[in-house]
Amino acid sequence: MPETAPTPPPPRVSSFWKRRVVEPIVHQLTQGITPEKIALTLAVGSACALFPIIGTTTFLCLIVGIALRLNQPIIQIVNGLCVPLHLPVILGLIRTGEWLFREPKTSLHVRYMNQMFWDDPGLFFQQYGLIALHASAAWALLLPIWIIGVYFIFLPVLREVDRMRTAAAVKTTDVPPPAHPVP
Repeated sequence: MPETAPTPPPPRVSSFWKRRVVEPIVHQLTQGITPEKIALTLAVGSACALFPIIGTTTFLCLIVGIALRLNQPIIQIVNGLCVPLHLPVILGLIRTGEWLFREPKTSLHVRYMNQMFWDDPGLFFQQYGLIALHASAAWALLLPIWIIGVYFIFLPVLREVDRMRTAAAVKTTDVPPPAHPVP
């Protein structure tokens, strides 16, 4: 009776979340980027992704990422993940801006605003420009709190992922892994 080789297990199908978010971040850890830098990228990227003017966040993430030497793939992944939060956050920032500047509540009708933007951009900016400025001011005031909060939420998680990755690398090879300074 001929011996048959055991069949290898079928390849695991990874989830969208794992392929598009977890694996790129773990890959960055294996490329030498520190957990602290990734946490800063997540914090700053999410803050920029929630800037209250639609259509500006990708460019803002790009510019801030370059200026702060943050990881561009991660910052743009974060920007994409924040899309579902963007409109509710804009509304919250508009209301916060109205409160900060003691402005009356504005009636926001998206269809009407869209039509006005395309029909008469000058009138649109005249009517809604100050609202956008107030929402941007509210965003700027909340920015440090957001960045600090997100940074300190993700930092321990990323340090643990890095520790687990390092421990797994030690088990599979005799070569010691590169050391990351952990404050």
